[in-house]
Amino acid sequence: GSWLTAWLKLLGANIMGISLDLPTHPSHFFVSKISSGINDIRLDIRDQKKLEKKIISFKPDFIFHLAAQSLVSLSYENPTKTWETNVFGTLNILETLRKLKNACNVVIITSDKCYINREIHYGYKETDSLGGKDPYSSSKASAELLIKSFINSFFQNNKSKIRIVTARAGNVIGGGDWAKDRIIPDCVRYWLKGNKALLRNPNATRPWQHVLEAVGGYICLAINLKFDKKLHGESFNFGPNLSREYSV
Repeated sequence: GSWLTAWLKLLGANIMGISLDLPTHPSHFFVSKISSGINDIRLDIRDQKKLEKKIISFKPDFIFHLAAQSLVSLSYENPTKTWETNVFGTLNILETLRKLKNACNVVIITSDKCYINREIHYGYKETDSLGGKDPYSSSKASAELLIKSFINSFFQNNKSKIRIVTARAGNVIGGGDWAKDRIIPDCVRYWLKGNKALLRNPNATRPWQHVLEAVGGYICLAINLKFDKKLHGESFNFGPNLSREYSV
């Protein structure tokens, strides 16, 4: 979110950002000093009334929905909060869009983990079956189904001013990531202490991509959505070519 904000600021956008308090210290949001010149709002997307009030009063032309509980490990510790944030938080966004009077182009970021994991070396397609064994993956698959349901039920007629797409991103890496249970930040922390890194699944492959690749893709997708109504309701995978996938 902070990288997306920085890029949009460079483009001259009028920005309102909604987030919880900073999850880590230090944080990229603080280090990059991007809070100046934006409307920085602290609230939980599970709070429907406050969320709705802020969004409707701002009258956004574009919405990028990235808010999530994004760690698989934490989803095992607290599956309820994971589902409340990833599914019901998304529901609150969708319900707010139903009440929005102005035209709005919406990019909702879910995850490439929304697919049924075949446990094989395979590049998943947007038409593959959704699913998930762990609470995080299943919450993202459910969010995709929820979004599609709302598009078909409320935003499909010619009078609708709302256009929505979903972006299913793979493993994003880059500066400013101090979160726990993230392979690259964890490895750096181990090495700084002179310790060996502990890897859960060293032979597993990850579709690594730099954060700016993903952010640039989200912005391009939003712009294309505005000018091409045929994109409304579609989903897009964001990840590297198979030749650029490396084992942990």
